[in-house]
Amino acid sequence: MDIYQIVSEFYESVTTKKRIIGKSVFGRNLYAFQVGSGSPVGIAQYAIHGREFITARLALKQYSVGVKKGSMWFIPLINPDGCLLSEKGLESVPKKRDRERLLQWNDGEDFSLWKANGRGVDLNVNFDADWGKGVKNVHTAGAENYIGRRPFSEPESRALRRFTQSIRPDYTVSYHTKGEEIYWYFSQSLRVCGRDKALAVALSTSTGYPLCYAKGSVGGYKDWCIQTLKIPAFTIEAGADYFTHPLCESGLCNIWERNRYALYDLSVAYGRERNGL
Repeated sequence: MDIYQIVSEFYESVTTKKRIIGKSVFGRNLYAFQVGSGSPVGIAQYAIHGREFITARLALKQYSVGVKKGSMWFIPLINPDGCLLSEKGLESVPKKRDRERLLQWNDGEDFSLWKANGRGVDLNVNFDADWGKGVKNVHTAGAENYIGRRPFSEPESRALRRFTQSIRPDYTVSYHTKGEEIYWYFSQSLRVCGRDKALAVALSTSTGYPLCYAKGSVGGYKDWCIQTLKIPAFTIEAGADYFTHPLCESGLCNIWERNRYALYDLSVAYGRERNGL
């Protein structure tokens, strides 16, 4: 089964609270499901980049562990079109005109390194957080780094914004591959920097990944959560650097080993920070 089929079947089997939060460019469902109850409430989203579809498999495994404190919403596959392009190539694209357009945007017929959605927009630079000011931003459709015509131009980024605003989470986590690093900073005020770094340190302790700062990287979901919602948000680059994109089963084993309890431990750390312990 491909990654979309795996996630769809898992969603059908889930007995906890769940919902379809939107549709992709090609009309595929964007799934979310919850584990736990009460606060703090977290959102963990995965596979916003096509070639990082292995993280959707991580989401399903982390769901089985759950969280210690409060609840967590999982969005395992926010970019199904891009992920299927990376996994299966053009055969995953339903319409001929879309296949022709994608061929024009891509460097050849190999889509394994494709990061964008079905319209050639990199969803993780499509959020309204210093949108268009990134050092790697581009202004034409393609496999990566295209910011789109405007912030939230894409149905996937709009769905994630709408869902996040409706849930009003206390914190969010975004899973990417690869590099084994954690990003937590986006020009927070001094008032909240200590809180956010303490939570980032808890993630670092749990995973063994160091904290890093992505200078010149803007327009991502994490950035928007920090800048607009004023909540702690983290990007975890999971998977050792010696793996190549897209990561396969051996990469999942490495990621799972390091991230099995990451969300569980983060929920505990958030509870401690909130209670001033």
